[in-house]
Amino acid sequence: MTTDESAAARPLVYAHRGASGAFAEHTRAAYLQAIADGADGVECDVRLTRDRQVVLLHDSTLDRTSDGTGQVADRMLEELRRLDFSSWKGARIPEAYGAKSEQFLTLPELLDILRAAGRPIGLAIEFKHPSSFHLGLEDRALDVLRDRGWNPATSMLENIMVSFMSFSPDAVKHLLESVPAGAVCQLVDDVNVAEIREELRLGALTGGALANVMKAAQAEGERILAAGEAGMAGPGIGYVRAFPGTVERWIGSGRRIRVWTVDAEDDVERCRELGVHEITTNWPAQVLTQLMTDRQPLR
Repeated sequence: MTTDESAAARPLVYAHRGASGAFAEHTRAAYLQAIADGADGVECDVRLTRDRQVVLLHDSTLDRTSDGTGQVADRMLEELRRLDFSSWKGARIPEAYGAKSEQFLTLPELLDILRAAGRPIGLAIEFKHPSSFHLGLEDRALDVLRDRGWNPATSMLENIMVSFMSFSPDAVKHLLESVPAGAVCQLVDDVNVAEIREELRLGALTGGALANVMKAAQAEGERILAAGEAGMAGPGIGYVRAFPGTVERWIGSGRRIRVWTVDAEDDVERCRELGVHEITTNWPAQVLTQLMTDRQPLR
């Protein structure tokens, strides 16, 4: 079996914020490691700086993943470049993966890394909402891609197959105005009120109100998928465990399925048994190794 045939016979493996199990998420080291691991693609989250530069960050604030604090949207790009985005992980970065000062990335810098991969590779871009820039976030990112040579009709940029995703139905609908449906992924998750309250340290009233907003967005996202408006469905692994029948219906109706974030061996097998097309994981090397072996029954 050739490499292409092997990849076609298994789910494609996307590295979640790069190989973020090994190195700090969204860093140069994480993406270079993902390429070295043989990942079929990489995933990133994007936000805008105050000077409207597209940067790779998951959170709206800097506190968790840097030695800075405050809102990303309040900082200029050059201010962010002076921060340390890698040391919090505690992983030693090989010299070949760049200095500490080179770990923070913009979207154009990630494109340069992927162009140099020397092989076809996927890029899944997630738009984080709510954003103070609203749908200007999507417009700015698409402008960056066009400036770099991205073809909207094929969603290709040289060797990079670009796809787009968001939990926000409004963002997905906006993307569908200029991006082929097959390259747009509506993300969905199993909304749990108690978990939301605990994770965000919210009271009962505020947590419940936020959960209702999220449930409404999920319902609209599910409608978008049922109607076939977006070509890709992006359920979390918790959603897959809770609603395998829904995932099977999406597959049967022609939706491409991209599941996040799949790290446990039994969840990898669950996705493979369901016929999921893409798995997003923090540990691409381990998941690829598992997928290359014979199928094992779920534990």
